[in-house]
Amino acid sequence: FKMAGDSSFPDVDTDGSEKSEEMEIVVNVGGVRQVFYGDNLNQYPETRLAELVNCLSGGYDSIFSLCDDYDPGKREFYFDRDPDAFKCIIDVYYFGEIHMKKGICPICFKNEMEFWKVDLKFLDDCCKAHLSEKKEELEEIARRVQLILDDLGVDASESRWKKCQKCIWKFLEKPESSYPARVVAVLSFLFILISSVVMCVGTIPDLQVVDAEGNRMEHPTLDSIETACIGWFTMEYVLRLISSPNKLHFALSFMNIVDVLAILPFYVSLTLTHLGAKLMELSNVQQAVQALRIMRIARIFKLARHSSGLQTLTYALKRSFKELGLLLMYLAVGIFVFSALGYTMEQSHPETLFKSIPQSFWWAIITMTTVGYGDIYPKTTLGKLNAAISFLCGVIAIALPIHPIINNFVRYYNKQRVLETAAKHELELMELNSAEGKAAGSRSELEDLSREGTEGPFYSSRIKVSHSDTFIHLLSEEKHHRTRLQSCK
Repeated sequence: FKMAGDSSFPDVDTDGSEKSEEMEIVVNVGGVRQVFYGDNLNQYPETRLAELVNCLSGGYDSIFSLCDDYDPGKREFYFDRDPDAFKCIIDVYYFGEIHMKKGICPICFKNEMEFWKVDLKFLDDCCKAHLSEKKEELEEIARRVQLILDDLGVDASESRWKKCQKCIWKFLEKPESSYPARVVAVLSFLFILISSVVMCVGTIPDLQVVDAEGNRMEHPTLDSIETACIGWFTMEYVLRLISSPNKLHFALSFMNIVDVLAILPFYVSLTLTHLGAKLMELSNVQQAVQALRIMRIARIFKLARHSSGLQTLTYALKRSFKELGLLLMYLAVGIFVFSALGYTMEQSHPETLFKSIPQSFWWAIITMTTVGYGDIYPKTTLGKLNAAISFLCGVIAIALPIHPIINNFVRYYNKQRVLETAAKHELELMELNSAEGKAAGSRSELEDLSREGTEGPFYSSRIKVSHSDTFIHLLSEEKHHRTRLQSCK
C-alpha cells in the first residue's frame, strides 16, 4: 500500500480518458486511509473496491451507492466500517486468500466480507473452521431461544388435546418451567437412587428370605419398594411417550432406550415367574430371572437425564475418541511387548508363574495400569526389571491423553454455560425491543408489561413478534446489520 499523497485523481465529471488500470483509489475506512491501484482491484471486478474504479463517471448517485461519503476536494471515499477487518480483507487483492486476525468476531468478519463483496471461498480453511464453529453456536442459541418461546407461546388454533400434550411434555421434560415440575424431577431422581440402593441391599444374605423350594430371594419389603419404583418409571415413560411431539425420535433416543432397559427386565421376569414355569423347567426360569434382574443396573444411567455434569462428561468422552483410541493402542502395544518379554525372561526359573504369553497378558495389563493384584509376578532379576519398565511406560501412556480429555470437558462445560447465558440475554433484548415497539412512546404501557409477568399470553405474543422480526430473521436471511449476539469481540 501507499499513503495518499498529491497524486492526480479524476474528478466526478471525468471524461473517462484515463485508463482504469492506471487509476489510484483513495479509501478511508474508519479513519485509516489506503491507496489502491486499479490493476490490482480489477482482478476481482465483482468486489466493491473494484466497482469504485468505474463509479466516477456515473456521478454522485453511483458513488454514494457504493460508499458512505465522498470528498471531491480530497478525492477520497469514506466507509464507516471496521478498519481491522478491512486490513485482512484487502489481502485477497495481493495474495489471493484471506486470513482472519485473532480477536475479530468471525460473524462480524463474515458480514464485512459480504459488504466488500468478497466471496467466502477466499477465506482460508483454518478461518472457515472458526467461522463454522461460531455459526453453530449462534444456531444453538437460536434453537434454545426458539424452545423457550415455544413454551411461552399459546396457539389458539391448537386443539385441547395438543395443548394438553404440550403441557405434559413441558411438565416432565423441563424442570425449570415451574415449581411442580422441579418437584417431579427431584422425585424421579430420588426414585432412581432408591431403586439402585434396593438392588444393592437386596443381595445381602442376611436380608434375604428362603422360599418353599429352599431358594434365597429378596425380602418382600424390598420387593414392594422395587415394584413401586418400577411403577413410577413406567408411568413416567408412558406419559413422556404419549406427549412427545416426535414419537419415533423419542423411541430411538439413547436415554429413552436406557429407560426401556431399566423397566423391561421387571416385566419380563414377572412374566417368566408366573407363566414360564408351565413352559420350561423351573431351574431354567430361575436362571433367566436372575439374568434379567442383573440388567436392572441400567437404571443408574437414568441419572444422566437429571445431571448436566454427566451429560457433559458423556459429550467430552464422545469428542475424545481419538485420544482414547491412542491410549488403547499404546496399552495394547505395551501389553504385547512386555508380556512376551516377561514370559521369555521367566522361563529360566523353575517355579515360574508365566505359563504362556496369553496368560502373561493379564500380568501386563494389571502392571501397566498400576493395579498389581499380586496373583502373578516375576521372580528373576531380568523379569523384575522388565516389570519396572512396563509400569513406568504404563503410567506415561495413561497420562498422555488425559490432558486433552480434560480440556474437552472444560471447553464443552464452559461453552454450554455461555450459550445458556447468551440465550437468556437474547430473550431480555427481545423483551425490551418488543416493549419499546408496542409502547410507542407510552411509558404506562411499558410498566403494565413489566407487571404482567412472564407467563401471560399477552407477554408471549409480544415476545414471539420480537423473536420473528429480529433473531430468527437474522439467522435465516443473513442480514448485514449487527445485533448484540454478533458484537462479541
